[in-house]
Amino acid sequence: MTPPIKYMKEVVKEGKRVRWPSRETLWPAIGVVICIAVFAAIFLALEDYTAYQIVEQLKAAFGGK
Repeated sequence: MTPPIKYMKEVVKEGKRVRWPSRETLWPAIGVVICIAVFAAIFLALEDYTAYQIVEQLKAAFGGK
């Protein structure tokens, strides 16, 4: 058997051994991940906008275009 085929068979075999979470456990976890992602996106957008405003103020103060 070639190594890639053997590897894929072992991956499938290992995947069957994994104890997957139930739907009751999974949905709250997905909600937490989405909330954290949205919070991080908003935080980074505000941080980016603030940095942009600071750079623009510095340009204006020191005669930049």
